[in-house]
Amino acid sequence: MDTSAVLRGAGTRARSGPTGAVTEWAARAGLAARGVIYLLVGLLALQIAFGGSRKQADRNGALAEIARHPFGAVVLWAVGVGLAGMALWRLSEAVFGSVGKDGRSARKRLLALARCVFYAFVASSVLSFAAGAGGGQSSDRQSRDLTARALSAPAGQWLVGAVGAGIVVTGVWIAAQAVRRAYRDRLRTGEMSPRTRRLVDVTGVSGGIARGVVFTAAGVFAVRAAVDSRPDKAKGLDDTLRTFADTPAGPWLLALVAAGLALFGLFSFAESRWIRT
Repeated sequence: MDTSAVLRGAGTRARSGPTGAVTEWAARAGLAARGVIYLLVGLLALQIAFGGSRKQADRNGALAEIARHPFGAVVLWAVGVGLAGMALWRLSEAVFGSVGKDGRSARKRLLALARCVFYAFVASSVLSFAAGAGGGQSSDRQSRDLTARALSAPAGQWLVGAVGAGIVVTGVWIAAQAVRRAYRDRLRTGEMSPRTRRLVDVTGVSGGIARGVVFTAAGVFAVRAAVDSRPDKAKGLDDTLRTFADTPAGPWLLALVAAGLALFGLFSFAESRWIRT
């Protein structure tokens, strides 16, 4: 008996019918919620670049920005539920596999499981914020505290260095995948008009590169914190973005990265519309 064929068939059946509809809804809601966060972070970073804003250009800053507008509480709950849907979708991929020729490989399943855990944590923090419990520490404070605890552990410098190097590799991989337009494999591009496809490519490539650059920079700071054994050198999203403004390119580099993050938010909306689950 072809065991792999049986497993593929079981996975296909599991994702069809009501279960498949729930998974598709979860994916669409999660991608849209991610789009809201990235769009707002990008816009907040643009304010920092040109106006010296003191607002936090990270998830907590984005949530605070949502909360201060009319119907903000409703939007916060919607974003939290959407991110919970993202975690559910990634769990489905870990159990049944994802689209693509190697979607059922062990590597893809483990990656999906890691994403599930990450988005479950993010969803819980957003829902806590919506419930009035606050969003917790800023990304910068969280990064420094986690680094400090890790450095105090046995072989802590090696651990932090390894994590930082892993984040750098992840950032380079994200940017490379964007340049390759690998996202097309998971989109129903045949349903797009040529103009829409070009617009999706603009947001997908530029947004993915900007996201990869931010990941890479954050990883470099983590490696520096490990080498110097100084947790204060680790940076969260907000501090990482502000560092771009301190380069010779000045605020223009930050503005460029910020615009890319905002475009990634728009790309997430496109993914939500044309995703293949």
